[in-house]
Amino acid sequence: MARTDILNSATSQFFINVVNNVALDTANGGYAVFGKIVQGLDVMDKIKLVPTSVQAGLSNAPVTPVIINSATQTQ
Repeated sequence: MARTDILNSATSQFFINVVNNVALDTANGGYAVFGKIVQGLDVMDKIKLVPTSVQAGLSNAPVTPVIINSATQTQ
């Protein structure tokens, strides 16, 4: 889950990691992992190609918002 520097501040934003980001395991207390993509990897590949820039001090923010309309819990 994405959050501020305050632990337990995550609300609705999250990262989709496409590489191993070991630094997120411990940075500022670590970040919560809550799922994985088990179907629709082609969609993730399209999200990965969305142009990004620095916005409001955040690096790699999508230039055009990426909206996920649905997700399914598998377990």
